[in-house]
Amino acid sequence: MDADIDHAPRAMAKWNEYRGPHFTVRAGMGFLVDTAAYAQDTESKEQIKMLPDQRLRDFRFVLGGSFPSLPRKVTFNVGIMYDAPTHSWFIRQTGVMVAVPKLWGNIFIGRSKEGFSLNKVMVGYDGWTMERSTMSDATIPILADGFKWLGYTPKHGFLWNFGYFNDWLSQGQSFSTYHNQIVLRAVWLPIHSDEKRTVFHLGVNLRNGSPKQGQIQFRSRPEAFPAPYFVDTGKFASTNTKMAGYETYYRKGPLLLGSEYWWVNVSSPSTHNPTIHGGDFVATWCVTGEARAYNTVQGAFREVIPKRPVFSGGPGAVELVARFSDIDLNSGTLKGGKFWRFTPMVNWYLTDYLRLVGTYGIGHLDRFNLKGNTQFFQTRLQFEF
Repeated sequence: MDADIDHAPRAMAKWNEYRGPHFTVRAGMGFLVDTAAYAQDTESKEQIKMLPDQRLRDFRFVLGGSFPSLPRKVTFNVGIMYDAPTHSWFIRQTGVMVAVPKLWGNIFIGRSKEGFSLNKVMVGYDGWTMERSTMSDATIPILADGFKWLGYTPKHGFLWNFGYFNDWLSQGQSFSTYHNQIVLRAVWLPIHSDEKRTVFHLGVNLRNGSPKQGQIQFRSRPEAFPAPYFVDTGKFASTNTKMAGYETYYRKGPLLLGSEYWWVNVSSPSTHNPTIHGGDFVATWCVTGEARAYNTVQGAFREVIPKRPVFSGGPGAVELVARFSDIDLNSGTLKGGKFWRFTPMVNWYLTDYLRLVGTYGIGHLDRFNLKGNTQFFQTRLQFEF
């Protein structure tokens, strides 16, 4: 992780942390509240009717810590999330990570992100946009149960993530759409300079999965949580999916440029073995000069930490973002639709625990033999510690 832009201690959160000789523990929480309004043309209204809405996007408690007295580094984390649509509590990222120096990294066992896609690996609270791309939401489960080997060799600039997951503990969970899956992510850092605050990240992702009960469905909202699903294949028979894609990011101080794109080959004779694809292109710029930290354990960026928080008399951190994303779920006999969206937005980090987001988006949906355009007007209040 870049030493010059690492996370500073959260002064307001000292009360929630214990450090003892045998174990440490730190409690935290977070919540997101979203609002969304839409302006639709005639064809868009015929495709999908939408109304302005405000929703609790996310509310969770987290617990993490370590065991200093053990001969090797062992950390743990527990996450519990309230799901507003179903009014239920769910176990989120939870598990134990053990350092294994002989394997140049760590082994994680438990419930976690699979590791496919830098943007998916990132914690949702750290992301530069309000939602991940439509392709990400449609094809990559948010969590999975299993183990991961996360490695990094600083001398050569390589890091990787290899994981195996299955559904024996996740029966009934909404994210459990696969019986088992294997994921490999390999990243090369030809440039990683703390002194120059520069990172050049090149990665490739591979995934092989067996859909649960021989069926699969790809669908996604239009990067607005209160909105209905825009693209949707419906459930169809499938015995296997193979995914492959790239990720590339360049950060030079406050400027970040990146892109991810991948393809999914679906074994499904009844739908003529379709191939779907999609991804995004993004540019972010911190007007106030901050740079996002890069974590070499996860191979992902972290949130923006303001140098001069608002409550200390400063302006906070202001991040301008522009992203283009697209998805194509029309292949074989599938008619799930095509959708693209362009999103300019502003993130204002008042402090390291409070963020306000203002977003505009223009999207184009090709589905139901209609081509409709929708404008999106979104806000978010984010609090975490």
